[in-house]
Amino acid sequence: MDDPEQHRPASTPGRRIGTAVLVVVSALVVVAALVVAAVLLPGVLRGDDEDAPSAGSGAYETACVAIPELRTIDDLQTIVDTVRGGPELQGGDVGADLELQDGRRIWVVGDTLRSDDFDGQRFVRNSMLLISPGCARTVLPEDNGALIPDRADGVGYWPMSVGRVQRGDTDVVGVGVQRVRSTGGPNTSEFENLGPAIAVFHVKRGGTPQLVEVKDLGPDDASRTRPTWGAAVAVHDDWVYLYGTANPETDGVFGYSMRVARVRIDDIRDQTAWRYWDGSRWRRDADTAQALISAQGGVSQTLSVFEQDGSWYAVSKQDEFLGHNLVIWKAPSPTGPFTVASTAATIPSDAATGQLRYMPLAHPGILPERGSVVVSYSRNNTDVGKVARNPFLYRPAFLRVPLP
Repeated sequence: MDDPEQHRPASTPGRRIGTAVLVVVSALVVVAALVVAAVLLPGVLRGDDEDAPSAGSGAYETACVAIPELRTIDDLQTIVDTVRGGPELQGGDVGADLELQDGRRIWVVGDTLRSDDFDGQRFVRNSMLLISPGCARTVLPEDNGALIPDRADGVGYWPMSVGRVQRGDTDVVGVGVQRVRSTGGPNTSEFENLGPAIAVFHVKRGGTPQLVEVKDLGPDDASRTRPTWGAAVAVHDDWVYLYGTANPETDGVFGYSMRVARVRIDDIRDQTAWRYWDGSRWRRDADTAQALISAQGGVSQTLSVFEQDGSWYAVSKQDEFLGHNLVIWKAPSPTGPFTVASTAATIPSDAATGQLRYMPLAHPGILPERGSVVVSYSRNNTDVGKVARNPFLYRPAFLRVPLP
């Protein structure tokens, strides 16, 4: 059945390349930062639910690693390219970040390499940095494993986004993660992604983040043909726009199509309240969602969509891991039409050297400047030995790109 609001005009406002995978595979997605905060259990957000978990204990911070002051993109890249860090974090996939109420900044990092002399697990699906002026510290659990521990069946959690809600002197931090299952046996590193989950941390002002809950969202499902809602998320007024990506699993089609749903932010946990854009109106049925960008020449499975100065932008690597171009699509509204507006950079992988470049994400909140946006992309290498000898090969790159 159609929704009563369907005739309103639009508002004008697998598999992934991981640390150990080291083969060219594509990515599944999780809910983005603002949705993470909204999806958290209401009692946890309000602080008034008697059944809400209390702040955990046991996580601790490592000694300070000195870092230069961050004022420019060059400063940021210098930190990434020159600061070796402690044995607990030598290399990892690009992460998401936010600022805490006390001025410190959290970075959540994906598949993480640790040094040979680290007293604990040498490879984990997730890790966390705490950044303060001139100082970086890693947050570790008591057992020195992954900060968000694997499920009992071995499925791990790979972070993609982060958001927070302040409650007095405590920040309730939600980390959007994707569920990762190894598929190649004990001596291989292939894996597939099964869907999203949310990890909840409590951070006292000046204190160490403590994990209080991990919640899987939906059943395990590795299919790429079903739209993964939350590949990108944008918030405008009190509407949340959730973008879904899907690949037809057809020979020669490497990109992903993009669709959009929307819901009031207070109703985000109720998927029956979501409405899907069919090209002219909002509908109740997800199957009516119209592709805003087609899979042929389409986006990566994970991307960024955001609004700036009245225009909407989608930033992604065109044609996923086999593509070369970091492309910006532009639209007058969150429902499109999205058209290719510019090629902002060229970021191909290099078969000769084994270098992999993938998963660009926009960071509008980092060093913001009108008319441009900071973008990161992950770097890796197909030669495991190279990465082990030089973990700097497995760290992200940052650049500023002009908006069309």
